[in-house]
Amino acid sequence: MSNMNTDLPEVKKTSQGLYITSIEAYEKWQENPESVVIIDVRTPEEYLFVGHPPIAWMIPVIAQVYTWDDENKKFPMTLLPDFVARVSQIAKPEDTIMTMCRSGGRSAIAANLLAQAGFKTVYNIIDGMEGDVNGDSESVANQQEQPNGWKNTGCPWTKKLTPERLLLPSIS
Repeated sequence: MSNMNTDLPEVKKTSQGLYITSIEAYEKWQENPESVVIIDVRTPEEYLFVGHPPIAWMIPVIAQVYTWDDENKKFPMTLLPDFVARVSQIAKPEDTIMTMCRSGGRSAIAANLLAQAGFKTVYNIIDGMEGDVNGDSESVANQQEQPNGWKNTGCPWTKKLTPERLLLPSIS
């Protein structure tokens, strides 16, 4: 756990400036599972196909929109407006919260939303579930080899869903 603010890409930085690696997050949770809450903010598809920490709450912060964005050549993502309300069902503002996504970008968004809502200690798990991507565009493994992340560093994970730890947005 450290203040790595100067070393992080802007997309991973948060308003509280609290950063932790996946290994450190798992160790911190083991020390005090009653007041440390790990929240996996990825999409349900990611929980199913990539896996997730069995100790984490699965609370998506952003959803995939299935309307093609021709200008950006991708399916865009949209912020889920009830994210903080769903987190508030399982965590208190004084709990230590740790947010994770694939590699630290969406979890920074989630950490900032929670901080704005009054949660006092919100860490961004900066290497996420899958770790940082290999940014070597010359490499055959570009965007594939991950040197860190929950899955790649020996932390427990599963592809078996735990519905009792899944809080999806309400559909209106």
